[in-house]
Amino acid sequence: MKITHVVRGDDLLASTPRQLAVYRAMGVRDDDVPVFTHQPYVLSSDGKALSKRYGSASISWYRDQGYLPEAVANYLALLGWSPGDDREELSLSDLVALFSLDRIGATAARLDEKKLDSINGDKIRVLSLDDFVARIQPFLRTARLVTAPPSEEQVAAIRAAAPLIQERIGHLTEAVEMLGFLLVRDDFFVVDPEAASRVLTEDSRAVLDAAESALESLSPFTHVSIEAALRTALVDELGLKPKVAFGPVRVAVTGRRVSPPLFESMEILGRDRVLARIRYARREHVGT
Repeated sequence: MKITHVVRGDDLLASTPRQLAVYRAMGVRDDDVPVFTHQPYVLSSDGKALSKRYGSASISWYRDQGYLPEAVANYLALLGWSPGDDREELSLSDLVALFSLDRIGATAARLDEKKLDSINGDKIRVLSLDDFVARIQPFLRTARLVTAPPSEEQVAAIRAAAPLIQERIGHLTEAVEMLGFLLVRDDFFVVDPEAASRVLTEDSRAVLDAAESALESLSPFTHVSIEAALRTALVDELGLKPKVAFGPVRVAVTGRRVSPPLFESMEILGRDRVLARIRYARREHVGT
């Protein structure tokens, strides 16, 4: 079969002498016998062997969880192997150029999901805008936030919002929660009950009233003018601290306590949708 090298787990080391004896008994020349190398296991984070029953997941699971293929490849390459220095960011071309069997460690490596998450986040952050937009769209389609294919309006909204979240997410799946409020149909928009109960109290009524008044006739409706208008109305005139002032507006507009940058998100939503959500939040949630 012209096999030159056999790389396998060290659990098969004990059987190698018998296999070499079989080669010789078959008359295989020494020059044609493959080179055998045996590598340590990859263990779970608590030191147990990976198996179908414990500690393992298929590659499709990682894909569904929003890991980039190049991040998984980068991380797997560093499990028990070193490029010869302390670098951790490696491309496939780097691995082709640097890989050698003599740099594989002698002891078992352990899965470190935090390190994989870190590498994945780093890989996401260096994607081009077009690439990032393309990669999050399948997850948005699965969540039924966009059509297949997405409309021009949906693509425009995703492209406008993508830079707001690319630096903030560690998995592509997080785009669903981060962008859901921008893409959901207005008649399906809801405010998270837990966020409403904690933030949209009776005290927030004055905040939402002032925010509505400040935004109704604001022109142009840009993130710069929105921030200036709300700071004047809520911080300067109502005397509120920014966290107290903008929290109710964030929950009313995005439905969540954590979201992409508020003022940029409001610009993408547009004045009519922002005002409608403020009124909806005040009517349905404040004081309930």
